[in-house]
Amino acid sequence: MRPLRFPKKVRVRRGGEIRAVLRRGRRRRTPRLDVYLLLGATAHWRIGWIVPKLGHRANARNLVKRRLKEIARTQVLGRMERACPPADVLVRARREAYGATYQQLKTDFVAAVEEMCSRRR
Repeated sequence: MRPLRFPKKVRVRRGGEIRAVLRRGRRRRTPRLDVYLLLGATAHWRIGWIVPKLGHRANARNLVKRRLKEIARTQVLGRMERACPPADVLVRARREAYGATYQQLKTDFVAAVEEMCSRRR
């Protein structure tokens, strides 16, 4: 079972790291998310989130962020570790993510990562 929190070593946190993934990473666009993958940036998997305001209040942004973190923790990280070499993943919520259900976000996030990993093999 995966730990219940994300230690600092598995998070993309700094502005320079985020900009590098956005600039050099491959993007997969879904109806509700933009998922970026940058292979070989570190020796282990790292993941980060961008949830822009887009006219929404903090509680709506936090809900989207919590959902994405839970999907990453329970679904995505394990699949990525088995299917791809170490990489940085950055998830950017689009305007449509605010009205999405947990299941819709999960489907988009998992499908995007699996597709990007399968292309790299």
